[in-house]
Amino acid sequence: MSQWYLSYNGSKLGPMELNEAIAHVQKNPNGHAWRQGLAEWLPIASLDELAGGGGHFEAEAPPPPASNARLADEIDFTIFGSEMQFVDIELDPGESVVAEAGAMMYKDASVKMETIFGDGSAASGGLVGKLLGAGKRLLTGESLFMTTFKHQGHGKAHAAFGAPFPGNIIPVSLDKVGGCLICQKDSFLCAAKGVSIGIYLQRRILTGLFGGEGFIMQKLEGDGLVFLHAGGTVMKRELGAGETLHVDTGCLVAIDPTVDFNIEQAGGIKTALFGGEGFFFATLRGPGNVWLQSLPFSRLAGRMLAAAPQRGGSKEEGSPLGMLGSFIGGDR
Repeated sequence: MSQWYLSYNGSKLGPMELNEAIAHVQKNPNGHAWRQGLAEWLPIASLDELAGGGGHFEAEAPPPPASNARLADEIDFTIFGSEMQFVDIELDPGESVVAEAGAMMYKDASVKMETIFGDGSAASGGLVGKLLGAGKRLLTGESLFMTTFKHQGHGKAHAAFGAPFPGNIIPVSLDKVGGCLICQKDSFLCAAKGVSIGIYLQRRILTGLFGGEGFIMQKLEGDGLVFLHAGGTVMKRELGAGETLHVDTGCLVAIDPTVDFNIEQAGGIKTALFGGEGFFFATLRGPGNVWLQSLPFSRLAGRMLAAAPQRGGSKEEGSPLGMLGSFIGGDR
């Protein structure tokens, strides 16, 4: 029998048997559910299986949220480029997008910039909420401030945000992944205003020490669009319940909260020392989606640093003239 998973405002429950899941949704049907065989998370109210066969929930249960009760702005976007991408976001009057400081590429004149503490979501409202949001960003190694871009004119307006290094931009609609996404600290680029950008603490000591992402990762919550950036080529893979995938720790970009993230030793001592993959790799166990990158920035930066002349690298690689070629080319 398939195992069920429930999601309430980003908090996940499961796995559980059908009877246990029915007991939960009788108390609160205002969430999403997933089991093996479903293509994506679905509203609990749309699943007859969870209605206990009667087709109706208990009368005292609160009504489902209204369809127009979105917390985040609804935005349209277009991604341009291949190796060095940027995302162009189309804003209607009054709509806003929040981005990392320094990510802007261009904007229309009617789009006004404002630097804020926190992420501008409802969760960071008030002085205490803003201070907590700023503190969370300090823990993830990001700037204290973020920038909002709000369209204050008429018609359509555009704001674009560029990737910081070669790779791809990943758009993810949070309302289609259960309202929550866990990602590496430096992968967030921008999002519809209303998305909460918090922290996720690794509870396993070894995973925090050797998992490649440290103890603190970013947690994106809400119902709007978020844009992540990853190096090289990006792959999205859906893991079934109990399905396990071994991944280089630096290649992990984001996971659903239902995915179990652990570490495992990379073979024996000889393999760990001379295999070139490090001592540990990440173990991801489903159900849920995972996003992977083929070229982590740390790997790219390491190769560039190793090739630098002051570190022993050669500026004449591939040149038949050797040092003479550097004189002719003006490098010396």
